[in-house]
Amino acid sequence: MALGTDLAVVPNLVAHDAAEVDLVLRPCAVPRPRPGEAREVFDLAVIRERENLAQALILRLLTPVGSLAQLGHAAYGSRLHELIGQRKTEPLRNLCRAYVLEAIAQEPRVEPKAIDLQFDPLAETIDSFRFTVAVQPVAGGEAIAVTLEVAL
Repeated sequence: MALGTDLAVVPNLVAHDAAEVDLVLRPCAVPRPRPGEAREVFDLAVIRERENLAQALILRLLTPVGSLAQLGHAAYGSRLHELIGQRKTEPLRNLCRAYVLEAIAQEPRVEPKAIDLQFDPLAETIDSFRFTVAVQPVAGGEAIAVTLEVAL
């Protein structure tokens, strides 16, 4: 199973909030421009293979479960949005862990169990959790890890 190709919507695989998740235009080389044509054109950027899977994991974790129900994907997403507005506690950290693992298990291109999920308390703020989750693609190869900060 290939890891696929999709439109790039998370530039450099980094987003500080949902406003930064959008289609990306990228200059594309024109093989043989005709006389008088511009040498540089812009097209929608694509992302392939491992980077595509990393982006898919980020988007799944950032998307509230149920928000795509009208498109036929009621189970897509995570429950991390349910943590917003709650006080940061160790039980809430465990709930965050459960929501991440639940969402990762839904991605068909990775093994259903995460290889590793580590929180980074030193990088967290008083109202956020920061974690890195590593998964194994079912297609094989090296594990893929993504880091995300969840603001409460």
